[in-house]
Amino acid sequence: MNRFVLSVRFGIALASSLIAYFLVLSLFGLHTNPFFSLFNGVITGFAIYEAIRYKRIELKSNYSYTEGFQAGIVTGFLATVIFTVFMAVYVTEVDPNFISNIAETFSKSYNIGVGIFSFTVLLSGFATTVVLTLSFMQLFKHKLKD
Repeated sequence: MNRFVLSVRFGIALASSLIAYFLVLSLFGLHTNPFFSLFNGVITGFAIYEAIRYKRIELKSNYSYTEGFQAGIVTGFLATVIFTVFMAVYVTEVDPNFISNIAETFSKSYNIGVGIFSFTVLLSGFATTVVLTLSFMQLFKHKLKD
């Protein structure tokens, strides 16, 4: 099997889950409350953990730290890029007032554009991916001796 097939599958599933969660929040008008975006980390963490775990099951004795780390990073980065593209389309086409609504939630006035917003989404997704992947690899590191 190709090296990245598993990670691509998990990445697409992760991005789909994040998008679905965001859209459900938006149905109830909760998508501008940053508190609810904390659950994105739980969704991301679950997907990255499962991608690493499945990679270990797939490779059995050939599993290495590098293989697991790569599975987590590719899964998270791909999902982040897809989710960032979705958010860029959402804030430009579906809800152009989304950014200003978030600013009102914080009771501050920010004059940011789609580019800065998208960069922030991308950067936070990448950072979350790296931290979670490194954390989960500590759980699997001890199991490499199996």
